[in-house]
Amino acid sequence: MTSHPVHPFDLFGIDTLLGDEERDIRDTVRAMAERRLRPQIADWFEQGAIPARELAEQLGELGVLGMHLQGYGCAGTSAVSYGLACLELEAVDSGLRSLVSVQGSLAMYAIWKYGSEEQKQQWLPGMAAGRVIGCFGLTEPDAGSDPGAMRTQAERDGTDWVLNGTKMWITNGSVAGIAVVWARTDDGVRGFLVPAGTPGFTGHDIKHKVSLRASVTSELVLEDVRLPADAMLPDARGLSGPLGCLNEARFGIVFGALGAARDCLETAIAYAADRTVFNRPLAGFQLTQQKLADMALELGKGMLLALQLGRLKDQGRISPEQISAGKLNNVREALEIARQCRTVLGANGITLEYPVIRHANNLESVLTYEGTSEVHALVLGNALTGIPAFR
Repeated sequence: MTSHPVHPFDLFGIDTLLGDEERDIRDTVRAMAERRLRPQIADWFEQGAIPARELAEQLGELGVLGMHLQGYGCAGTSAVSYGLACLELEAVDSGLRSLVSVQGSLAMYAIWKYGSEEQKQQWLPGMAAGRVIGCFGLTEPDAGSDPGAMRTQAERDGTDWVLNGTKMWITNGSVAGIAVVWARTDDGVRGFLVPAGTPGFTGHDIKHKVSLRASVTSELVLEDVRLPADAMLPDARGLSGPLGCLNEARFGIVFGALGAARDCLETAIAYAADRTVFNRPLAGFQLTQQKLADMALELGKGMLLALQLGRLKDQGRISPEQISAGKLNNVREALEIARQCRTVLGANGITLEYPVIRHANNLESVLTYEGTSEVHALVLGNALTGIPAFR
């Protein structure tokens, strides 16, 4: 005798842990994502191109760009609400969540946290509305996990700054209207706002990706880029500036990766119920149920962890080590869920007719960016032992 199936999150009573406003925001983002984004995402992924500027305006209209920031056209929502929005966007594709994450938690947050009032007034309202896309230039060809090894330089020339260097793997780079670029100076690492079209500043798309294909990924080149003195972010000095921004982005990933995992698991459950093997549903076999049960447990545990970290962040009590724990666990488990779901779908699991292989490919990048799994493991090891093992 069969019973009515339940959603994996119902095993953990996830909805009972959310407030009315949080559920409303989640449902609004989900509805928009399902209606306007999901029908096109497989084609965008296959083509390796997205209408980034059009998407930014749609997402700005939805209110998710910089939604957790206060003022300047931003919604000022809770961290949990922002996390739930990230989850729903990544349930469609990691590239869409990346666009929102880089815009709000890296580029906008850098200006909001470290910029002058004039810089905030100039850039944040347009970015919140999606009229201006931002990018975050920290990673370099030879400086990824170790940002202290960056080579990009900013030197004084009278009252101006002159920047030279190359940034790599920059989401939104070639379509951005404003780039937050980090560079070495005589006063340590500083952040600079570089508008698109500034002489000597160019962006080139990175081709031949098999992951995050529905996302703009670029190389930024700065050749004698001259900027006025007020292009520098006044309140960021040293690596604490960019690392503070990265913690904001990592928090969104803690929730976002679970969206990809949820979509994979929902797909696998539905497929297993419909697929007949040996004259019975695939879902009726013990080995299949074992896979589904294990994945539901990891998805639910990851969601409980994300919500706990979100509550801590809303209370102003979250630490970088806790964010590392969330990013390490949830992305690692999401990737394993995607891989297991692919096995449930068999050969159909490798086609873009289903979202599973696309999520699995994307999560390989999510595992690496905003801190590799190895780096986050070392952050936790340092926290547990008091001994840094990075060098």
